[in-house]
Amino acid sequence: MAVAQSEIAAPVARRNWLGEAIRRHPTVIAGLALLLIMAGIAIFAPYLGTVDPISVSPVHRLRFPSERYWFGTDAYGRDVYSRTLYGARISLTVGLGVAILSTAIGLAIGLVTGFSRITDTIVMRIMDGLMSIPPVLLAIALMALTKASVENVVIAITISEVPRVARLVRGVVLSLREQPFVEAAVAAGTPFFRTLWRHILPNTVAPILVQATYICASAMITEAVLSFIGAGTPPQIPSWGNIMAEGRSYFQIKPYLIIFPGIFLSLTVLAVNLVGDGLRDALDPRLARRM
Repeated sequence: MAVAQSEIAAPVARRNWLGEAIRRHPTVIAGLALLLIMAGIAIFAPYLGTVDPISVSPVHRLRFPSERYWFGTDAYGRDVYSRTLYGARISLTVGLGVAILSTAIGLAIGLVTGFSRITDTIVMRIMDGLMSIPPVLLAIALMALTKASVENVVIAITISEVPRVARLVRGVVLSLREQPFVEAAVAAGTPFFRTLWRHILPNTVAPILVQATYICASAMITEAVLSFIGAGTPPQIPSWGNIMAEGRSYFQIKPYLIIFPGIFLSLTVLAVNLVGDGLRDALDPRLARRM
């Protein structure tokens, strides 16, 4: 059991180094700073916006950006600036919701299938079938079966992302279950779920954390695509995809209708990807040794 104890203690000793690596890494800091700004915009949107984002004013339709309407107005006279600020709420909600749900479900599936050969063949064939369908097409098909809502968008995108997390965790578990400290735990009669909890799960945190950031960014883009083609959130909800979809007919004469929400979406996705890239570099032992 000495081997098992030393292996178990290794991740604990690694955590302090990880905190130092993250604090030293400019990519993580820049991504977190930008992400916090976007989160602040989403939280304080009612105080930062100039008018109600869903109030219609046909008299002021299609106005260019000005002192009164900072980002101009759309075809219904709604303030694009206020709608863009409120759109941050939808994108961040969908991104974080999908990342949390898909990571939790995929982690559970990957742990069980990677450590149990009985369930591996059946469950992973189902995951392979889901992975054979492009995520956007699968989300569109699922949304076609339900009504348009933020909750259904989260569920549809989560289903398309779960197989990727499950495959990642399964691969990690397959390599870990052959390690001496896991074999020692099994030989000592440690219960199945206790082995997963104490010996396997802590060693899957690093790759899962990095994968969750990419899922968050991908989910925000997928939500914007679904809303853009009319298969996502309801049209009355101000999301970046809806704003760009409503402004595409006027893009040649009113490009601001797409440019401003597109910039906010790009910056948010960039922030999440910067965090993911920084965590990947900090958690990769080979890169850490180079640093």
